[in-house]
Amino acid sequence: MSVTKKKIILFDLDGTLIDSTEAILESFHYAFEHFALKTPDDSLIVAQIGYPLDSMFIALGVSKENVWDFVSKYKEHYRKISRAKTFLLPQAKEAVEEASKIARLGIVTTKTALYSKELLEYMEIMHYFEVLIGREDVINPKPNPEPILKALSKLQSDTNKCWMIGDTCMDMNAAKSAKVHSIGVTCGYGSQEQLSKCATIITTNAFEAVASISCY
Repeated sequence: MSVTKKKIILFDLDGTLIDSTEAILESFHYAFEHFALKTPDDSLIVAQIGYPLDSMFIALGVSKENVWDFVSKYKEHYRKISRAKTFLLPQAKEAVEEASKIARLGIVTTKTALYSKELLEYMEIMHYFEVLIGREDVINPKPNPEPILKALSKLQSDTNKCWMIGDTCMDMNAAKSAKVHSIGVTCGYGSQEQLSKCATIITTNAFEAVASISCY
């Protein structure tokens, strides 16, 4: 293996490589309507994207006692529509292709791993990734470092050769706690202002982030 290939690049999904906003919003509407509750404003839902589904529903007013019923209904609908209403972000495929030339790749997401793999296979980029860590694979999701550390354990790599690319401070804080390098991207759900509080390197998208990593 070459020296450059000893690098590890971990990607977040929503807001970093893919845009599934429409599918997420529609699935939240479906769950709230199923239980005859008023659906929160879309802006409030979008503000929670990146957190695990149970945390999102609780933040939107669902009780802890009922939250898994809502999550179940959400997933029931999401799986039906996710392929048709999820898209690769501009230059995301190119970012993954370029990253694969200089590093081994992984996905670290709070989305369900099963659905994430199905989406990436449909988009014909799953084969670039050696590992995918989703919500069901860990006890403590981002911003806890557990998902990143689990990915690294599967890749048998130490932290000083690893980069995390993500669009929120959850990604950046998880990377910091895991003692890995990180780059924030502004193409997703975290604003430049928000990312400036937690990221030392900020680019407009994953492709530019990969280009920055190639210089190290």
